Amino acid sequence: MSTDRRQPNTATVRKLFEAFNHDDPRPYDELVAPEYAGPQGNQRGPAALRLVAAGLRAAFPDLHYALDEVLAEGDDVAVRWHWTGTHQAPFRGYAPTGRPVTNTGLGIFRVRDGKIVSSTIETDRLGFLQQIGVVPEGVGTGAKPPQATPGTGAAGN
Repeated sequence: MSTDRRQPNTATVRKLFEAFNHDDPRPYDELVAPEYAGPQGNQRGPAALRLVAAGLRAAFPDLHYALDEVLAEGDDVAVRWHWTGTHQAPFRGYAPTGRPVTNTGLGIFRVRDGKIVSSTIETDRLGFLQQIGVVPEGVGTGAKPPQATPGTGAAGN
């Protein structure tokens, strides 16, 4: 396969993350196709991405993405990232905690004619919820909770 599409497609996705990091939604119009569907499916095009970015930025004003790996094949660009930020405002119904958060994620972006037409995103939601204190540390790790010592609890007396 020729790298002719891979390089410009990768550049498009990198520009998107640069726009996130600079809190500048203006490039979304040139980077996102009108048919792009947001994560809830109720918004389309650049407006869908603006909505997601604005929600993240409001809750994590110091949000910064780092691209850990970028791979391209044909029209698809796969990205592995981590972001950092401080939970300063409500996010998806969770009250602000003031805690620093680091979250990892993966995305596959389909690029056609220089614009992102779709994406599939997976993030570490459990880790995120643990960092903001909604879910206790250790949940989901397979570790067994501590067992009560016989005779020490109300049931053992």
